[in-house]
Amino acid sequence: MAACPFRRSIASQLSRVLNLPPENLIKSISAVPVSKKRPVADFQLFVGSVIENKSSDRSKPDLQLQTQRLAEKLKCDTVVSEISTGPGTVNFTINRELLAKTVLQQVFKDGSEYGIKSELFSTLPRRKIVIEFSSPNIAKKFHVGHLRSTIIGNFVANLKEALGHHVTRINYLGDWGMQFGLLGAGFQQFGNEEELKFNPLQHLFEVYVQVNKAAAEDENIKKLAQDFFRKLEAHDEQTLLMWQHFRDFSIEEYVRIYKRLGVHFDEYSGESFYQEKSQEVLKMLDTKGLLQKTIKGTRVVDLSEERDLSLCSTVMRSDGTSLYITRDLAAAIDRMMKYNCDTMIYVTDKSQNTHFEQLFQILKLMGYQWAERCQHVSFGLVQGMKTRKGEVVFLEDVLNEARSRMLQNMASAKTTKELETPLETAEKIGLAALIIQDFKGLLSSDYQFSWDRVLQSRGDTGVFLQYTHARLHSLEQMCRNGQPTDINTACLQDPQAISVLQHLLRYDEVLYKSSEDLQPKHIVSYLLTLSHLAAVAHKTLPVKGSAPELAQARLRLFQAARSVLANGMKLLGITPVTQM
Repeated sequence: MAACPFRRSIASQLSRVLNLPPENLIKSISAVPVSKKRPVADFQLFVGSVIENKSSDRSKPDLQLQTQRLAEKLKCDTVVSEISTGPGTVNFTINRELLAKTVLQQVFKDGSEYGIKSELFSTLPRRKIVIEFSSPNIAKKFHVGHLRSTIIGNFVANLKEALGHHVTRINYLGDWGMQFGLLGAGFQQFGNEEELKFNPLQHLFEVYVQVNKAAAEDENIKKLAQDFFRKLEAHDEQTLLMWQHFRDFSIEEYVRIYKRLGVHFDEYSGESFYQEKSQEVLKMLDTKGLLQKTIKGTRVVDLSEERDLSLCSTVMRSDGTSLYITRDLAAAIDRMMKYNCDTMIYVTDKSQNTHFEQLFQILKLMGYQWAERCQHVSFGLVQGMKTRKGEVVFLEDVLNEARSRMLQNMASAKTTKELETPLETAEKIGLAALIIQDFKGLLSSDYQFSWDRVLQSRGDTGVFLQYTHARLHSLEQMCRNGQPTDINTACLQDPQAISVLQHLLRYDEVLYKSSEDLQPKHIVSYLLTLSHLAAVAHKTLPVKGSAPELAQARLRLFQAARSVLANGMKLLGITPVTQM
């Protein structure tokens, strides 16, 4: 990775002065963010992070003095052309021609692995990781609420895979439970086979709404629902057949939508697989003395510190049927045996925080030490998603709306080229717009959705990233005189070119940050800055009409920017477009 030879060179000089192994210094040397206001150095060392201070009170003047002293002991060499100090930092400027040459060489040599082959990841052990995400409820249309789980889970899986881990993507369907009792009873009352074949999820959704309403007014419907679910748990043939029917229709529909989202799964499992195994879990809990019966006849696991039942988790209903958490326990144990994974990640909204805390706690009480390696990646809610028809419930409506609005914008834009596949292009841009809007903030934050903001072509949006990528791609197509390999890096000394190169230097650190906290916002913000810097450079450093040597060097710079932009977009789950 480009930054590495530089970091390594700086670290080896520092190691001689500080008497520390270079490995201990690498992560304290970071690339400096580009500034619009003034030229900046390329790297800085935070002195406080490497100097052992004997007194616990590290006063400012003392640190500044140590910073000054350290800088005085360091010398410029063939790599570092300038050394200066800032508040608590020693700053290093890399030889300008070497910077351009090394960064560009590295971007093209590493290709899609640029940034990942960095020293920062060199000690990273390769792991087996299972990620459960999306997990919609069968027989309900794909709800907008599942969009976040789907794109966040896909991002986490992409990132982990890119870093060399072995990832298994699981879609754990909500295909069991009391809601099936309701749906089954509802279908017997209000269902229609013909409509089911024609538009399965829409029809099942209507039936579900109808039966819920009826159950609120009629106790008898509730009783029918309980009977249906009991029959399901007892594997009654007719009941199971109807359930299987609903499940097959639903999965078919989901697969079609996942294809539109560019998301795939290695395994579709569901709560139904664990219905019998959840009975085994209850036996295990009982054997370990963890199961307690309440006055109401339900079974609970005591999670309180004082063992006084002040905090407990219900794992069985009074009629002996299993609950969501019982099936989740069975699923976790089963997956661990099947995949023997190092980490298990669940991606769901933050309303399930308590559920997962309890799940991991019960697994620990059962003696499963690997519960420590289970992780819940939670996220906030999206408010105000409406289509032109009004309040939106279904994901498909959102995807269609994004696509049609994008088509409209493209048709009215003066710069739009005649596209071979306008619908496909509009779909990719619309999806990029939804993903970037979603990934800009902290995942745990709720956010207010706005179509106008999402689909702007200027400003920090997915449309702007796609536009930049397409523009840089068409620049390459226009100058198709072979790939320039040997370029004169002396031609890339303008401040705008240096800014792009400095920004490319930082890519590995951004990936590292995202890999640490699984937040896509670091990558989003990096790509938006890269697009803005590329736009400024594109304006001020023309390729067309410049002397051949200059044109070739600039073209190489823009190719590097486009390559890194595409890599980052793909990690986020976005397919870069080449025309728009």
